Amino acid sequence: MTELQIVNGVKNGDRKAMRAMYDLLAGTAMATAVRYLGDRDDCRDVLQDCFLKAFTRIDDFSYRGQGSLRAWMTRIVANESINSLKRHARLTFLDEVNVEAPEEEPPDINVVPLEEINRMIAELPTGYRVVFNQFVFEHKSHKEIAQMLGIKRAR
Repeated sequence: MTELQIVNGVKNGDRKAMRAMYDLLAGTAMATAVRYLGDRDDCRDVLQDCFLKAFTRIDDFSYRGQGSLRAWMTRIVANESINSLKRHARLTFLDEVNVEAPEEEPPDINVVPLEEINRMIAELPTGYRVVFNQFVFEHKSHKEIAQMLGIKRAR
């Protein structure tokens, strides 16, 4: 099924289309949730909520070509992940971050394995991980991120 066929099927309540949507987007959705939440159990809870929201709000989605369904779902997962962090009071920011100066040259980013980059992102304090994800992956401005999280923008 194409994305457009999936969208139309879900809008018509077709369970096969819902399954196709899940199969198509579950991997990307999980990867997005893990970037924000870290804990896989929390991710599974958020993903369940996200797919339920996507299925019930599919009429709000307007298909804009290949990839638009994936982008819409990624936005839902990012927003729900942030909401989950807020609900559980795990979205905190430190006044000072203890940063040790590297003792050697930083590695060439092109040769660092993706798993290592994901591990480093996961080690960031939760609030900073959210800001990083919103800026790097969601392409939000610092102003937009500050408004979304209810924090002051750093100068």
